[in-house]
Amino acid sequence: MNLEEIKETDTWSLYDHSVSYCRMLGMFDDTDKNYRMYNGDQWYGLKIKGIEKIQYNFIKPIVRYKTGIIMTNLYAINYSSENLNQEYRKQAEELCKLLNKKASNIWENDYLDFRLRTILKDAAINDEGILYSFYDKKEKQIHNDILNKNDIYFGNENNSDVQQQPYILLKQRKSVPEIQLLAKMNNISDSEIQYIVGDLENSEEAGETAKYEKDNMCTLITKLYRKDGKIYFSQSTRYLDIVKETNTGLKYYPVAHLLWEEKKGSARGEGEVRYLIPNQIETNKTAMRRALTVKNTAYPQKVANISKIANPSSLDEVGGIIKVQNGQAVDDVNKILANINPAQMSSDVEKLQQELISETRELAGAGDIATGQINPESASGRAILAVQQASQQPLTEQQANTKRFIEDIARIWLDMLTVYNPNGLDLEEEIEDPISGEKNVQIVHVPQVTLRELQANVKVDVTPRGSFDKYAQEASMENLLTNGYFSSQKISELKLYVKTLDDDSVMPKQKLLKVIEEYENEQQKIATMNVQAQMMKQRANQFLMGDSDLQSEQLLEIANQQDSQEDQLSEEIPM
Repeated sequence: MNLEEIKETDTWSLYDHSVSYCRMLGMFDDTDKNYRMYNGDQWYGLKIKGIEKIQYNFIKPIVRYKTGIIMTNLYAINYSSENLNQEYRKQAEELCKLLNKKASNIWENDYLDFRLRTILKDAAINDEGILYSFYDKKEKQIHNDILNKNDIYFGNENNSDVQQQPYILLKQRKSVPEIQLLAKMNNISDSEIQYIVGDLENSEEAGETAKYEKDNMCTLITKLYRKDGKIYFSQSTRYLDIVKETNTGLKYYPVAHLLWEEKKGSARGEGEVRYLIPNQIETNKTAMRRALTVKNTAYPQKVANISKIANPSSLDEVGGIIKVQNGQAVDDVNKILANINPAQMSSDVEKLQQELISETRELAGAGDIATGQINPESASGRAILAVQQASQQPLTEQQANTKRFIEDIARIWLDMLTVYNPNGLDLEEEIEDPISGEKNVQIVHVPQVTLRELQANVKVDVTPRGSFDKYAQEASMENLLTNGYFSSQKISELKLYVKTLDDDSVMPKQKLLKVIEEYENEQQKIATMNVQAQMMKQRANQFLMGDSDLQSEQLLEIANQQDSQEDQLSEEIPM
């Protein structure tokens, strides 16, 4: 089989063109360099003897601090029905509650908190983080994979809006047998399967070790593109189309894209690391120069006339006896052995190094003040929160990007749940027994047409969860309790107050709304029980005050009902 005579697939031609464009921009080299600098391999390729490769890695603490600040918030998907008519609003609100529970289950089952931290780190280090969602029809579950920057290519590399892309290419490295099995599942003939061969298209993989593969691997390209308002996809290798044009029925690309910072005219954004690298390298060079100078000049050095010393090795021994040759006179020791005093090094070198580190951290918004170098014992909770919130102001853009990223995920999930459940979606609802108070789960079937008509708005609830935020929450909740706002007299005032809070307030808005809802439900139960008790009391009074003949008839009727129930029960129980 002569592969040179086989025509490459159209998808591969698009992929090859995209790779050439990204290589021209230096994207692949940048990726490797950014991760090396973050991970601490900051002297990559340097060959040197006589001194260790000293480094002061301030890039990693800066990235960890900034991603840690963003992850101090708890994020939750919240579907709402604000875009529906008032006539259907109440039913839609109940459906949105069920969808919120479904989204929460997907979030927990797929470890999205952990994945979000990884995606944020990818964005900070290498400009962007990508999450790819797909639907498993066998499990009837949504799953999510993190993609590397080097594994996704956009039809328009100048537009950062994923949903406006003409097409998206996703690259995967899979073993040849795995792709051959995929081809068989898609009814590809054996004569065509032979075109699936291993390749060496791994030089653009992210990470040094990813460029060394153990098995015979092949590149699989998934093409997503928009046609007639729907998302289509196909899958191809270099010489074979495995999955032909297929309509997914989706409205959104199943790709959520998080940029650390917008970059004009680029779909890839701008990360945190790239422009810290020059300062990092100069800091490391200065440290090595200082170490080399100290090594060569900062210690006394011996100068000896070896021809007059019988045992030169003793010069390196502490307290060793130095013997002279042939009993020579040692009246003037300086003629045989002398010491050179240490040279002084300018303090400007150390100042330059420390200035590079401190100023770089300050300009990056991760200096000592920003990172919270405050004594909690000598400052009030409000003062700590004020400093903490002020230090987070430079990350406002990143926090907004993260919020939008999660909203994009929520839209993709709702789109998938609607499209891939043509016979309707089964959602879980908790029902509380009004008498025992026990909660039972029942299945609510939602038709597909209802999901389509819902077209829910999406917002993300953000709740701070840092240690000082928790302290502020506890103090605020204690004040509400002390002032009696959880009592029946003031619960309406509390409800009005909570509704006016921002979603990202230090006060736990969602928890308070849930508490208020539970309290109102309990009060409703109590009111219902009181009404029922009053009605029973009225019936009892009517019975006692009624005619004696009527009372006898009512008692006889009750006795007959009990007898019929006992007879029915005895028939159901086998003897």
